[in-house]
This record gives sequence, C-alpha cells and structure tokens, in this order.
Amino acid sequence: ALTDRFCRPLAFLLTGGQVADCKAGAILLERLPTCRLLLADKGYDSDAIRRQIEATGAAPNIPPKVNRCWKPCFSPVLYRGRNAIERMFGRLKDFRRIATRYDRLATNYLAAVCLAATVSYWL
Repeated sequence: ALTDRFCRPLAFLLTGGQVADCKAGAILLERLPTCRLLLADKGYDSDAIRRQIEATGAAPNIPPKVNRCWKPCFSPVLYRGRNAIERMFGRLKDFRRIATRYDRLATNYLAAVCLAATVSYWL
C-alpha cells in the first residue's frame, strides 16, 4: 500500500505471500505523487528502489538491512512518521471482511479493500 502523511491510502497492490516487498514496491512507486521524502520499511531497502525514488525527486528514508556493505544515511527521527501506514491498515481492519479475508479470490478481496478505504477515508 501507498499512503500520504495523513494516513489516507493512495494505491494498493495485492501480491502472493512469496513475492518480495521490493518487487511490489517498484510497481507501487509508479503511482507515487510528488513528494520530498518517502518513508519505507526495511523490506524495500534495495538499490533499485532507492534509485527509483530519487528519480522522482524524493529522498528515501529507509532503514538499511543488516547485511548491507554500504549503509546509506537514515534518520530514525524522520522514520517515526512511517506509522501512518500502520494506522491506515489498523483502520481498514475495523472492517471484519478485510481483517479475516473471507474472499477466496484475490480480485474480490482487493475490491473489498478499495471499497473499505473509500468508505473510511474518502467519503
């Protein structure tokens, strides 16, 4: 998911459990609006993701993985704002259908997530 600083969802992408975060992140970043700073989880720490973020004119603030040889700069103070996405997911999980994933098909589940996000944030 991609959110703004006010916890409002901007884009969703549903992938399989075996897909790495950085592969899904590259697709989500194509929908990134103009911003100055992008906060992301450790799962998105790859050189390709960082280059893609910097190409849009934003600065990535992603905690480096422990196995990195070269550790890019990271600000823990700025990283505190990343809880916006956690709050967005918490609000979406107030809908029982989203929290328990009753839908068997991925398209139906993604539609339910988009509908819940529209109802809780944009209406």
